[in-house]
Amino acid sequence: MTTFADLGLSPKLLKALETTGFTAPTPIQVEAIPSVMKGRDLMGLAQTGTGKTAAFGLPLLHRLLDVTHPPGPRNVRALILAPTRELVQQIHEHLFAFTKGTPVKLTMVVGGASINKQSERLAKGTDVLIATPGRLIDLLERGDVRLDACGYLVLDEADHMLDMGFIHALRTIAKHLPHKRQTLLFSATMPKDIEEIAATYLREPVRVQVAPPGKPVERISQGVHFIPQGDKAKLLESYLQKHPGEAAIVFSRTKHGADQIAQLLGNWGFSAGAIHGNRSQNQRARVLAEFREGTLMVLVATDVAARGIDIPVVRHVYNYDMPNVAENYVHRIGRTARAGADGSSVSFCAPAEMEEFTAIEKLLKKPLPVLGGAPWAMEAVKAATKPGQNRPSRGGAPRPAKPGQPSRPRDGQHPARAAAGKPTAAPGRPANAGRKPQGGMAAPRRPRG
Repeated sequence: MTTFADLGLSPKLLKALETTGFTAPTPIQVEAIPSVMKGRDLMGLAQTGTGKTAAFGLPLLHRLLDVTHPPGPRNVRALILAPTRELVQQIHEHLFAFTKGTPVKLTMVVGGASINKQSERLAKGTDVLIATPGRLIDLLERGDVRLDACGYLVLDEADHMLDMGFIHALRTIAKHLPHKRQTLLFSATMPKDIEEIAATYLREPVRVQVAPPGKPVERISQGVHFIPQGDKAKLLESYLQKHPGEAAIVFSRTKHGADQIAQLLGNWGFSAGAIHGNRSQNQRARVLAEFREGTLMVLVATDVAARGIDIPVVRHVYNYDMPNVAENYVHRIGRTARAGADGSSVSFCAPAEMEEFTAIEKLLKKPLPVLGGAPWAMEAVKAATKPGQNRPSRGGAPRPAKPGQPSRPRDGQHPARAAAGKPTAAPGRPANAGRKPQGGMAAPRRPRG
């Protein structure tokens, strides 16, 4: 069996690994660490929950330990970019544990927190900067950070960083980076069109792939219910009642829908909280902390959480709404079965979501087990209204970007889909949900008895 010592890591890192309970490297770590230590560019593809953070973090820290002088004012030696605040925080926590007893300095910057305090922390420079793209651009525009001496660039969840949601921000950041650098890209999925973009950032890269891209871990049992949109809430309640005391994540397509589901579950006696892009950093951090501690047993989230939650106790994932992008299905269900545990995933598919469901099965290259109902007939699919269609807008049309200036993504947000008019209505609501109902509740009532 290969050990971390066999990989040639620094004794200081080996001591930190022993303290934190890391015993043996995972396959992605065994394959990636030696190449990164040699200075090679690398594209790493591995399932969620298989140790990608250590795969790029440990060899990066090993190389930085060889540098004896501190970074200059506002300078950065290594930059790690991630699409969400939660993922940035998760990376920071892992690397912080690895750097105990070493002089390596870490700094984390995300939106939703005080930019002045972040600027103060960067004033003396840092060895490793872990950031979301939007906040990093803010700091670059203020002159609070410099990247011209940055020798390493890491893109975690690289497929998301290179798609239309973040590519404009990434290109802006890349202009500040030196051409001569080591670039590492890590992800669980890598669509062909995104991989072509990735190639423009890499120089003769090593490709490390320990599982087919888009393949979930085998320990996740998966299934689907074909069910009308308006009946999903009752089905979710029945599943949560079957597994009392077991942590679950419920995925909603929209922010408003996540809030509505969490409120409904709370009214029904479940301890639930919601996180999404409209919540402040403090709100999101508080809800996640309560979920980790077990105060909340159900976390309702949009896809902002699919790439940033590493909570081993999560046993169940419920796709209340099918994801717009098939690859997001893999990231969603990867929130369970972490660190060698087992987990389950159940998806609720309404008639209007058959296209999304078909794309997921195509990605997985196998059918999902049917737990209830039957695939919707074409007549039902054609007659169905996509969630959010015909819903009156609030506050008028969105403000257009200035000519020549692409919209900058908010941390954890996908502006390309928002601009394309993707669904914004809550799950289970009719097409005229924007109008105030005459009597009764907009959310489905809990059945008596």
